[in-house]
Amino acid sequence: MRMLVADVGATKTLLAIATLEGEHIALEALRREPTPRQALEALLGDFLKRSDGAVECVVLGVPGPVREGRCKATNLPWTVDAVALREHLAVAHVWLINDLEAVAWGLDDLGPDQLHNLNAADARARGHRAVIAPGTGLGEAGLYWDGARHHPFATEGGHTDFAPGTALHTRLQDYIRGRFGHASWERVLSGRGLVNLYEFMLADRGLTAPDWFAQARAQGDAAPAVSGAGLERRCPVAADTLRLFAGLLGAETGNLALKLDAQGGVYIGGGIAPRILPVLEAGDFLQAFRSKGRMSHLLERIPVRLILEPATPLYGAARYAQRMLHH
Repeated sequence: MRMLVADVGATKTLLAIATLEGEHIALEALRREPTPRQALEALLGDFLKRSDGAVECVVLGVPGPVREGRCKATNLPWTVDAVALREHLAVAHVWLINDLEAVAWGLDDLGPDQLHNLNAADARARGHRAVIAPGTGLGEAGLYWDGARHHPFATEGGHTDFAPGTALHTRLQDYIRGRFGHASWERVLSGRGLVNLYEFMLADRGLTAPDWFAQARAQGDAAPAVSGAGLERRCPVAADTLRLFAGLLGAETGNLALKLDAQGGVYIGGGIAPRILPVLEAGDFLQAFRSKGRMSHLLERIPVRLILEPATPLYGAARYAQRMLHH
């Protein structure tokens, strides 16, 4: 069985032809393309034309809530419609799933070398799982454990209210609310969130933006510049911003683990976390993850794994198609 699978991001789209032979998934013709500012039809149609042979179905992981085969993308200016795509591409089946649900579907296809333990805990842990992924936005998903297998499901938890845990966080909440009207976790835990944190740290300390940051902002995406300056310690404020980001990610990862009772583990996806791994391992992340008052003892036993494989949502899309076609 051959299928087109894609992970549609707010800036980049990862595409591949997935071949399913028995239980093994192989990805071919892997390509990363800029996400079109208009509809997806042309990008997908061009990819299929370049691919060798027809596909039986198309599965897209899309950044937003999916309702009745439609998704109004959260950080993109268009709506994706499965029926319209099926007619345009002349494919029998087109399915849309939330991008974090696609990651959740792909977890069981990852080997030990595609994961990095942040909280090793009990490797034999069983139970519900959670997925959190700071990227252009903040995605969250869960996997319900029925005693025999996991059932992935999407959430929109990234848009829940940001909860301050320190005096600094309270000032951050006021700053974010003042700028955007609502202080959500996505406003602080995402690429744009990292920029928001850096600008807050400058304002909180009464500092002006350095030239390198102003130039990066003018070019459109300053998050890599902030993370680079922090990792290389070229800017003390950027380094402190990364520590703040790591602590906030730990806090919300712990929140999600408690809400879903994720005894089977929490998985961190997205493109930001692997790039700042040294910061995540420095201590602030785990301290915030475990710091849950009377429930701290539960968090200490929950495995936390960083996803290193960027194609995870493509494997997940293929697994979703397998389930839909065979059940």
